[in-house]
Amino acid sequence: MNKILRFCFNWADSRPSKKEENNSNIMGSKLKETFYISHGSPTLAIDDSVPAWKFLSSWKELFPPRPSSILIISGHWDTHVPTVNVVDQNHIIEDFYGFPQAMSTLKYPAPGAPHLAKRVKELLIASGFSRVDEDRKRGLDHGAWVPLMLMYPEADIPVCQLSVSSKRSGIYHYNMGKALAPLKDEGVLIIGSGNATHNLRAMTYRNSPPPPWATAFISWLKSSLLDGRYEEINQFEENAPYAKVAHPWPDHFFPLNVALGAAGEKAKAKLVHDSWDYGSVSYASFGFTAATNS
Repeated sequence: MNKILRFCFNWADSRPSKKEENNSNIMGSKLKETFYISHGSPTLAIDDSVPAWKFLSSWKELFPPRPSSILIISGHWDTHVPTVNVVDQNHIIEDFYGFPQAMSTLKYPAPGAPHLAKRVKELLIASGFSRVDEDRKRGLDHGAWVPLMLMYPEADIPVCQLSVSSKRSGIYHYNMGKALAPLKDEGVLIIGSGNATHNLRAMTYRNSPPPPWATAFISWLKSSLLDGRYEEINQFEENAPYAKVAHPWPDHFFPLNVALGAAGEKAKAKLVHDSWDYGSVSYASFGFTAATNS
């Protein structure tokens, strides 16, 4: 715990001052990859004993290009219609309880990305999504700021968050991603943030082995993605073994569909991280590389 507290206070002392986004349409280098990240518990932000902490903290080695901005789709923001946060300055939403006091010291003051939010809305509506809402007060939930704090600790890249709609389907979210694919050419890094398995009632002790249902589901997920069986992914509730056990509610799976769709139809999937915690919690994370003609 001393190491955790030291990390928190050192980070808080060194955090950058408030930065504002340049709203002019400055396009960054074209990107070819999108990602689905399993974000785990909020305490991942401060617990360097978790393998996923090391993975996310070394993110820039995996993905060196600096994005012009970040669009993150979090399973913790569930709305009836697609919704973007339109703010000049992001703040942390403390949507968690009962965690170490050190968590309350954390900040992630990334600039907002109102121009990106506008582009997201334009692209979705142009692709047939009849309604896209704007939220002008919402900050970043822990599905967004926890991984980003480790990936881009300087908090100097503009961030826009997009919601999921859990009453919709995987195909619906895949089509959302397809609509947003042009953002890659504008230097926008598209990240889906959820969990490869998300059954809180099935969590056990640290370092306990994963149960058979969890390993069966993850084995299916890996093979389906790596073999390019994306139609199965987009209908995972019908195709995956133990789908309803691994995901009693699909909110943490749908960010994967968005990231996959945003990479393009012929995208190539790769496993970028694979670890477990609390028995059934999989941190499996994937990258999707667009085909040359995407």
